[in-house]
Amino acid sequence: MPPITVSSLDLERIEELLDSDSFRRLAGRDALQAELDRASVVDPEEVPADLVTMNSTVVVLDEDSNMQSELTLVYPNSPQPANPVSVLAPVGSALLGLSIGQSISWPLPGGRALRLRVLDVKNQPEASGKYYR
Repeated sequence: MPPITVSSLDLERIEELLDSDSFRRLAGRDALQAELDRASVVDPEEVPADLVTMNSTVVVLDEDSNMQSELTLVYPNSPQPANPVSVLAPVGSALLGLSIGQSISWPLPGGRALRLRVLDVKNQPEASGKYYR
């Protein structure tokens, strides 16, 4: 597993979601919590521009199919941009905290694994100073 970094604000908001009654029994909850537990945590102002954070738009490569996709990492029930992926979905959990060039293999239901590589971070709220307290 590659090292990951998350902002303290993202960590706080995601842990609130995971602790809520709505998501307490989510299938991938434990895997996402394990990722958060191993992450380096930084203040939003210290987030590197090449890091995948919440509300970032990223270009990823599915290393098995060799297909590229542009996705925006979102919270569930947030306004939906083009190509949203929830942080609670396996793809979203896998992307959170990765940097450009990093790849990860993430288990999917049914025993398959998803292998993603981050090619670009096209938009990141922290880089533009648009994170919210």
